[in-house]
Amino acid sequence: MTAILELDNLNKFFGGVHAVRDVSFSLEKGELAGLIGPNGAGKTTIFNLITGVYPLDSGHIVSNGKEINGLRTCDAVGLGIARTFQNLRLFKGSTVLENVMTAGQRHHRYSFLEAATHLGRWKKTEKTIRDEAMEYLEKVNLAKDADRMAGTLPYGHQRRLEIARALALRPELLLLDEPAAGMNPEEVQALNGLIVGIHKEFDLTILVIEHHMELVMEICPHVVCLNFGAVIAEGPPEEIQGNPEVLKAYLGEEVE
Repeated sequence: MTAILELDNLNKFFGGVHAVRDVSFSLEKGELAGLIGPNGAGKTTIFNLITGVYPLDSGHIVSNGKEINGLRTCDAVGLGIARTFQNLRLFKGSTVLENVMTAGQRHHRYSFLEAATHLGRWKKTEKTIRDEAMEYLEKVNLAKDADRMAGTLPYGHQRRLEIARALALRPELLLLDEPAAGMNPEEVQALNGLIVGIHKEFDLTILVIEHHMELVMEICPHVVCLNFGAVIAEGPPEEIQGNPEVLKAYLGEEVE
């Protein structure tokens, strides 16, 4: 199997805080993996390092055999990497459909003059972008809400909209940062099905950060656990669930 992402001894400091400590793990193409750990473990910082939000202090990030240290955030999509965010980053004053169309624009081109005059390729291209965006909304069961303002959606639906927008970027690697945040158990179960479905249908490699342990343990054959910025366990979910270091990190006490 080919490693689509390799992290080698990543380190990141924020002042005197060692937020990421010698983190190393890799994802093979087509994997569905989970990144877990208590609050403040460094999970989102890992995503921010991968996508160039923060610069590395030391270590190496390799995507499809190419080192991407120093990657600019705007270049991540060009390397086939898309993500969602722990704190929603939607265009709340735009419609649900417009949010997804914005991402779809990356794969279609027309000139500034065509955009300003609505002549030439503009009409045909916009229809293509709109049709593709509706297909992604169908995948996340939001097509019926296409004309609603994104900010008026229920919180769980806004999470789904972020996933649809990320899919519209046509990534190879999809990073989901706490996609089940704020959801009730029924919504979490439905989200499980959605993630598994898009993983198979779009032939994606997916890395999920999640506090809902049941979500990760149910759908992710490969789990990495962080604590205080360091990897304390890695393996299949049945091993992670019984790992003393993981139990100590979550329960705060030694486990016999």
